[in-house]
Amino acid sequence: MTLEIGDPAPEFTLPDQEGNPVQLSSLKGQRVVIYFYPKDDTPGCTKEACSFRDLWSQFEAHGIKVLGISKDGATSHGKFISKYELPFTLLTDAEPCPVAAAYESYGLKKFMGKEYMGMMRHSFVVAADGTLEKIYRKVKAEEMAEQVLIDLGLNATAG
Repeated sequence: MTLEIGDPAPEFTLPDQEGNPVQLSSLKGQRVVIYFYPKDDTPGCTKEACSFRDLWSQFEAHGIKVLGISKDGATSHGKFISKYELPFTLLTDAEPCPVAAAYESYGLKKFMGKEYMGMMRHSFVVAADGTLEKIYRKVKAEEMAEQVLIDLGLNATAG
């Protein structure tokens, strides 16, 4: 079964960068951007995180919560947030990454000729009613935040 727009967003509770649990259903009533990414402080993941940071005022102005999810732990997330002054929450989906799997964002990847199981760079917009409003399976890291704002009909100009 493939997730489609209009489906209920798979429910989860994951720890944030301070170890506090974040439950998706507790955010009902507001839009939530969930973006899965492979690893803290790597080139593509940094570009993606900074794109959300640079357009943060627009997400905040529209009451949109942003959640980044990787398998990195709280310490790694905390350093990543501090280093790049990220204003949003990062969550840990530890191996075997059940939340990423529920969002079809964990699976076989190839890197430098080797295959391994890993987090895929996918993004989702959850509508205020808890259903999937947008699904992005082909993500350009440095353009993701702007693309979400444009697709939601919200103004998007960096800065």
